[in-house]
Amino acid sequence: MPGTNLTREEAQQRARLLTVDSYEIELDLGGAKEGGTFRSRTRVRFDCTEEGVQTFADLVAPEVHQVVLNGKELDPAEVFADSRIALTLSAGANELTVDASCAYTNTGEGLHRFVDPVDGETYLYSQFEVADTRRVFAVFEQPDLKGTFQFTVRAPQGWTVVSNAPTPEPVDGVWTFDPTPPISSYITALIAGPYTSVHGSWQGEERSVPLGVYCRPSLAEFLDADAIFDVTRQGFDWFQEKFDMPYPFAKYDQLFVPEFNAGAMENAGAVTIRDQYLFRSKMTDSAYEMRAETILHELAHMWFGDLVTMEWWNDLWLNESFATFTSIHCQAAAPGSSWPAAWTTFANSMKTWAYRQDQLPSTHPIMAEINDLDDVLVNFDGITYAKGASVLKQLVAYVGEDAFFAGVREYFKRHAWGNTRLSDLLGALEETSGRDLKAWSTAWLETAGINVLRPQIETAADGTLVSLAVRQEAPALPAGVKGAAVLRPHRIAVGFYDLVDGQLERTHRVELDVDGELTPVEVPAGTRRPAVVLLNDDDLSYAKIRLDEVSLATVREHLGDFTESLPRALVWAAAWDMTRDGEMATRDYLELVLSGIVKESDIGVVQSLHGQVKLALDLYAAPEWRAEGLARWTAGTLRQLLAAEPGGDHQLAWARAFAATARSDEDLAFLAGLLDGTRTVEGLAVDTELRWALLGRLAATGKAGEAEIAAELTRDSTAAGEEHAAGARAAMPTAEAKAAAWAAVVEAGKDQGLPNHTQAKVIAGFVQFDQRELLEPYTQKYFASVKPSWEKLSHEMAQQIATGLYPRVQVEQATLDATDAWLASAEPVPALRRLVTEARSGVERALRAQEADRAAASRA
Repeated sequence: MPGTNLTREEAQQRARLLTVDSYEIELDLGGAKEGGTFRSRTRVRFDCTEEGVQTFADLVAPEVHQVVLNGKELDPAEVFADSRIALTLSAGANELTVDASCAYTNTGEGLHRFVDPVDGETYLYSQFEVADTRRVFAVFEQPDLKGTFQFTVRAPQGWTVVSNAPTPEPVDGVWTFDPTPPISSYITALIAGPYTSVHGSWQGEERSVPLGVYCRPSLAEFLDADAIFDVTRQGFDWFQEKFDMPYPFAKYDQLFVPEFNAGAMENAGAVTIRDQYLFRSKMTDSAYEMRAETILHELAHMWFGDLVTMEWWNDLWLNESFATFTSIHCQAAAPGSSWPAAWTTFANSMKTWAYRQDQLPSTHPIMAEINDLDDVLVNFDGITYAKGASVLKQLVAYVGEDAFFAGVREYFKRHAWGNTRLSDLLGALEETSGRDLKAWSTAWLETAGINVLRPQIETAADGTLVSLAVRQEAPALPAGVKGAAVLRPHRIAVGFYDLVDGQLERTHRVELDVDGELTPVEVPAGTRRPAVVLLNDDDLSYAKIRLDEVSLATVREHLGDFTESLPRALVWAAAWDMTRDGEMATRDYLELVLSGIVKESDIGVVQSLHGQVKLALDLYAAPEWRAEGLARWTAGTLRQLLAAEPGGDHQLAWARAFAATARSDEDLAFLAGLLDGTRTVEGLAVDTELRWALLGRLAATGKAGEAEIAAELTRDSTAAGEEHAAGARAAMPTAEAKAAAWAAVVEAGKDQGLPNHTQAKVIAGFVQFDQRELLEPYTQKYFASVKPSWEKLSHEMAQQIATGLYPRVQVEQATLDATDAWLASAEPVPALRRLVTEARSGVERALRAQEADRAAASRA
């Protein structure tokens, strides 16, 4: 039986048979406050190419009351099973009506139901990607069967209902929306509840688009609508110019919703966004930059993804990579942007994610092989988003920005409201650029793995360069990955940096095409050897870079002295990658960060470094030295906290870094003093979110317990407060706390489990790196429970367990052996096998890095 899966072959067969015209969906949400189920009635009109052919519609529902096909009533007991309604169709026009009871969820899939503890009110929102539309109404659930969608919704008095079409005035509690244009089912949307809203508009040369932002009333004081509208309008201006295609929908609403699993979702004209982006406490500018990128990413999707949609999920990257590239490009280039250094953030965060993903045993081409829905559900990864965006950035450098966007404009005009493949985009780009992109596509989009670029330098006795070349390596692909490692063509810049009045300034730049194993770099005769030779300067290509010994020695002393943020970010990223690869010892990476971060001005880079150092110390440090390394880092975080500018972003970032690592009695007393007000740091606001960070660490170290957690929850009796409290309880260093957390996540029944965000917080609290002995018994419990959890829970909840509870803190051969034994005997489905194999590779990498760190100590 297929369960809730759908194969690509099945989708292709159904697309060959069917052309969908329209859906009419009636939903009765009158009982939403009580929960349980809601009534769903769907009428879909469609054409079929063959007489008597058998196919199916998709539906996930506890009960189906009626199925009527072309006026004939079918027995639900005979035709509905295993998420499918079996159909025998007539050639030509067909009409299917399905009356069912569908279930509200608390997993962030389908129609999510949330009760706000502040006001006791119920709030609903839909999340349909990849294939959860069928949890709300009967549908042909695949992206290339587009149709129009008309929603009629009965909702409680006083509610607001929002969908893809403009919100109508309700009549007797019923909201009847106009039909949408022809769109894919997964970008339809329904948001309902007593939401509050602020409205505005974007004014174009020929059109005004209504804008709205929505949230729960309990978050209204944090809804900075003007700032959100400013970013949105900037995106409209920039995308309209670059795409030369009118915004395709009647309005644009952005709805900040609770317990959202992703950052946001590009529902046509009704984008849902996680409401953690409404900041309850002081945040650094990097949080606002990330929110702006999310807003622009989803707006870009209105064209790339919603107006023009991939045919099947193997081209998911077309949606996500394009939206990522254009959102960051907009931040960096749009007039008046607050984040002109957005590519620095990208280089130090998203590309680091891509590099890590591309070295896992699950690495895959950007254009991935997606055989079924299970494949795509685990493919929203660093390759699909960040590597794809990096490759698009290189493509722009390769064909030229003007030719690139000319091709994009032709693509939109040619395929509006349709479905496409990779070849459709490349064909348009070939026409506008005059370049043959077939070889480029093969090398970059259809092969897996990552290249390494190293400088090869020969210097004369007088300090001048004799030769400079770029050596390209193609590390072997992990075992089991299809294909072979390849050398790729790269368009890169090589930057020469020298110390000028104590600052590392770029004194020369060469842009060239790198192809093959060794590529010479032309430099004028008599050029002196620079202090730093930086490959892939300006971050034009996607490759791991390395520094020669002279450059590395310079940056060890002067990394913080680069005058520009991007080269600093590139060197930071290279150092982190060298640490992960065991080419730089963790103790050396720690010293590099401690010496260079003091001068790092980019707050996003600073916060990334905080997380990377902590991870390196927890996983990659030789265990016998780890305590010393953690003590040095903790002392450094406190020192920087006390020295930072009062009230500034850096002060807040260092406060959080100190709170994450404090361990001595003295340090923990300092945290407790900040929490109870007996200690202060000038300018530091110990507000709601920072209080929870402080308390979470105190709970994890046994310095706070249930009484303190309950008292803090009384201060912050919100949904976020409840989640923080659940995480803090799970973090407590007692066998009883761990057993209770495990039972709440793993042993609860499918319908009695925690809500998605609470479960995530409990898992995060449960896994504490300095509680290894306490967590050791849960290694075997994990392998006994992970497959049953996968089989009984929804994908989102099961994936949290599979990835979050894997015993990654047990960095030892025994963990690898236990994993291998389970993989050999459990026969997991491919998606679960992938997640566990990825987690295993993290332990394997950590063991290698620990050996490298131990070896460095022996050489000292």
